[in-house]
Amino acid sequence: MSQASRISLAATSLFTAGIIVFVHFQQKAERTAMHAGVVRDMEQQRIKRERQLDFDMQRALEEEYKREQNVHSSLEPQSNASAPPR
Repeated sequence: MSQASRISLAATSLFTAGIIVFVHFQQKAERTAMHAGVVRDMEQQRIKRERQLDFDMQRALEEEYKREQNVHSSLEPQSNASAPPR
């Protein structure tokens, strides 16, 4: 085997090994990034569920308070029955 062919074989082998190592680390980094995305999505879903539960609880409290108290909406016109005559 000539020296040029040995150098070519060694260079090709090193290049191939480098590509294999690069692809391995690239896949590992992508897998880590994908897992981080899943964790982030799960956290967002948990926060959304908590907010929905808080909203539902506030809605239930509002309904309970409306039943217990005589609350008038500021958007509804008030009757003049309690106003003194002019």
